[in-house]
Amino acid sequence: MTNQIYTGRYTNENTEDIVVFIIGMRINKRLAIHKWLPVFNAMPGMIKELYNNKEELGFLSMENYFGFRTTAMIQYWRSTEDLLAYAKNEKHLTAWKKFNQKVGNNNAVGIYHETYQISKGNYESIYVNMPHYGLGKALNHIPVPLGKNSARKRLKPQYFNFLRF
Repeated sequence: MTNQIYTGRYTNENTEDIVVFIIGMRINKRLAIHKWLPVFNAMPGMIKELYNNKEELGFLSMENYFGFRTTAMIQYWRSTEDLLAYAKNEKHLTAWKKFNQKVGNNNAVGIYHETYQISKGNYESIYVNMPHYGLGKALNHIPVPLGKNSARKRLKPQYFNFLRF
């Protein structure tokens, strides 16, 4: 990711279906490092693989967040099919197998994921004085077009018909 700041207001065209995948882990027992560290360490190899094979795998981009006990990664994918195919990928299956062998139902560490299928026109974004980030990094990052200066105007208009009298 570049650190170049794009001065002004930017958005992305919402002309593509996308999948937003949120995955993370929670350290439930901080002192059980031998349980949660292998889970934490499994992710960098998979992320490297995703970035090295983006087009082939259907992976678009991601963002990471680290909290005191919980991590979260927001990934953007071209399709659910691409995401599910990666779940059957050797590197992912190996990490999942190791997790189940080492951790299983042990409550020292937890993992989670959420998947959202979003059809074109049903998402919007705004980035003001930001580097490429989130959807603006995953999709085509463009200046806000004339007439699209609010979230309402960047989303499909039929979702706001109930507001009209």
